[in-house]
Amino acid sequence: METSEPVFIKTSLAVLRPWSVADADSIVKYADNPNVAGNLRDGFPSPYFRDDALKFISAANVLENGFMLAIETGGEACGGIGISILSDVYRKTAEIGYWLGEPFWGRGIVTEAVKAVVPVAFERFDIARIQAGVFGCNPASARVLEKCGFVLEAVLKDAIFKKGRLMDEIMYARFRE
Repeated sequence: METSEPVFIKTSLAVLRPWSVADADSIVKYADNPNVAGNLRDGFPSPYFRDDALKFISAANVLENGFMLAIETGGEACGGIGISILSDVYRKTAEIGYWLGEPFWGRGIVTEAVKAVVPVAFERFDIARIQAGVFGCNPASARVLEKCGFVLEAVLKDAIFKKGRLMDEIMYARFRE
């Protein structure tokens, strides 16, 4: 069931494709933004430099347990989406994550990307569910997941410490049909 073939997906608003070294400058252009980094885990650098982009691209293209794709619109990478298969007793669960440059927010790009990636993940991997944890301060991301058939599973009180404060994590999941 699992395959290492590259993933290419075309939606009406974007192309989801493997990352390229040529994407480094556009990653920095859109990722070096505290409004983007503020809704992501601390592993997403802020500020975001070219070296960060090159390290990310290198890691994204050798990921063994999932895939990470560029979200390309207008000929440039303006965000990313990925699936990571969890391990140990969670090995039948994948996590989905995504980010998008602020100039592209509110256009439905990520909603289309999530809708396109979920069936590919279920087809490629022996998983029962895909989950996503959303920061309590990010209702837009929660709406994306709800539009894509994810269901609210739990609110984890004060589970996240970001920007000097505790906040809830809202856990969503979608199950293999």
